Amino acid sequence: ESSGTMKDRKQAALQRLARLEGQVRGVIRMVAEDRNCVDILNQTLAIRSALAQVEVLILQDHADDCVDAAIASSDPEAQRQKFRELVGIFEKVCR
Repeated sequence: ESSGTMKDRKQAALQRLARLEGQVRGVIRMVAEDRNCVDILNQTLAIRSALAQVEVLILQDHADDCVDAAIASSDPEAQRQKFRELVGIFEKVCR
């Protein structure tokens, strides 16, 4: 999927988000039903992992679309702006 087209990645992201929606509803039920804490935590970890995969797909689209356009534009300010955006995203991911 990571090497697919933007359309392929969009479809993959939508499918993963739909699954995530179901997983979150499941965790809500588990908490409401006072289920085992370890089981709940295992589900939340799975959600975090799946969400990270969605973020990668969206970041790849951003690189293929916005960043690529800035590079092709030969506009140094647009290039710097897109670079700063990417650095900002990576700073948030690494926290």
